[in-house]
Formats: sequence, C-alpha cells, structure tokens
Amino acid sequence: MPDRLGAPLDVPVFERLALIGFGLIGSSLARVARQKNLARRIVAIDASDTVRARVTELGLADTVTGDLVAGVRDADAIILCVPVGVCGEVAEAMRAGLKPGAIVSDVGSVKGSIVTQVAPHLPEGVHFVPAHPVAGTEQSGPDAGFPTLFLNRWCIITPPEGQDPAAIAKIRAFWEGAGSMVEEMSPAHHDLVLAITSHLPHLIAYNIVGTAADLEAVTQSEVIKFSAGGFRDFTRIAASDPTMWRDVFLNNKDAVLEMLGRFTEDLSALQRAIRYGDGEALFNHFTRTRAIRRSIIEIGQDSAAPDFGRQPKTDKDQ
Repeated sequence: MPDRLGAPLDVPVFERLALIGFGLIGSSLARVARQKNLARRIVAIDASDTVRARVTELGLADTVTGDLVAGVRDADAIILCVPVGVCGEVAEAMRAGLKPGAIVSDVGSVKGSIVTQVAPHLPEGVHFVPAHPVAGTEQSGPDAGFPTLFLNRWCIITPPEGQDPAAIAKIRAFWEGAGSMVEEMSPAHHDLVLAITSHLPHLIAYNIVGTAADLEAVTQSEVIKFSAGGFRDFTRIAASDPTMWRDVFLNNKDAVLEMLGRFTEDLSALQRAIRYGDGEALFNHFTRTRAIRRSIIEIGQDSAAPDFGRQPKTDKDQ
C-alpha cells in the first residue's frame, strides 16, 4: 500500500485547530498536524494540570489551556478526543466559545450516541462532522502519540443529514492529510460495523483475560509465565483504556448485544462440534475464518510478519 503521508501542505486545512483531550489520539493528531502543516495554530485543551504541563514540555501545541470556552474561541475546527460518555458534557461547556462557521468533530468509536449527545448543544451556524479514525494502540497519555498512527488506516466520517458539504470536505481533507483513507457512512451503520470488528473483540479479550486471572487451579505466575501468543495478544487488547471502553459498551449497547448474541450462537455450534467429535465442522469453520485473516493482509490493514504484524515503535515514530 502506498505511503499516504506526503509532504507538508502548502496551505493548511485549518487556520486554528483546537484539540480537546490529549491522550493517544489527541497527541497523535497534534503531532501529525504540526508535521504536515494541517493547521497553522494548534490549541491543546485538557482538564488535567499534569497533562497540560506535559503537553507544554513536549511542545505539542501553540496554546495550552484548561478553559474550554477560551480554548475553542476563534477555532475553525474543534476535535473532541475525550471518552464517548463525556462528549455531550464537553459540547455544552464549550458552546459559548464557538464561532459561526466552526466545524466540530470527534474521534469516538461510537457515532449514534455522539450525535445524540453533541448536536443539541451546538449553536446555529456551527457544523458537526463526527469522525472515527480506526487506529490505536493500548497506550494512552500525551507521550503515547506518534505522527504515523493514522497512516494508511481508515477514518470513517459520519455526518448527520443536512450537514454542509464544504465542512464535510474540510474534515475529509484533514484526515487525508494525516495519512488516512476516508470513508463516509451513516452513524447507525458505523456502529453496527464497529460492533463486530472492534467492540466485540475487545469484550471477548477482557473476558478471556479475566477468566484466566480468576482460575483457582492455575496460579497467577503460571498464567503469565506460560502465556502463548494468542493469550498475549488478548492481554494487549485488554490493557486498553478502561474508561474509554466502558463508555463504548454503554453507548453502543444495542449493536454490541446484537453481535454478542450472534457470537454466542456460533460459539455454541463450535462447542457442540467439539463435544461430538465433529472434526469436519471444525476444519471447515477454521478454513473459512483463516481466509478473513488473509483478506485483511491483502488490503494492507496488517502484515503477515510475526507477532501479528506489530513491531516495536522506533525513534522515528515518536
């Protein structure tokens, strides 16, 4: 797949970009926006004194503040990089600082709930273009970000009906400038797709790791000492931000419960095949699922390298 992260833009997409929340996504956006001239000025907004101090030390923004209204004032674009569950609260708190024509977006992995929470708090004349970069690691905080996080990864934008085409085009240009491939879909369809591709796998990982930790017949040291590759990868997923994932499941519960029901039915079928020695059913199922992995590799969303294609971050990624 070609490297989509080209030379810096001659003309930035936004004059003034306000990023609210400086975890992995917010700090990565600040880094790539600076590196590729996606915004002329970057404003960092975070409620934590510690995070703001670190953002200042790292030089990730031109202005660093904990004041939402002051931070978004005069911003052309505001991107919420906070847990899904507080997006409505943040939108309400920043409302007074939003200028006409500003574009509000976000990075949450749930979209229907975001629209319901945020849209009612935006003044007339302010555009709303939700987005979800399908990229991340289990790390968090301003030090976790790196400018190539979004490179060759999908970003899904989910504008509510009737949004300004020019605002949608601006958000698309921003994410393409960050190296992403961009696709547009409805919030409801996004939530159904992500329930099976992201949310359910995380739920399963949390459950498997929790089950292993609870086993009385196996000591904690044995679980750690004899972890095979599959279990190690589950622990990587299960190490993700608990606040973020709590909010994801609570705010996309209908789609997650639908996918969980289907998963439970399929798991019961595998249980029966194992119980009754139906090797053909197991072989056919494993063959079909193996093809999914190959398809993911073929479209460039992972590599066939060892350790599930995940290599240690190097200095150039910082």
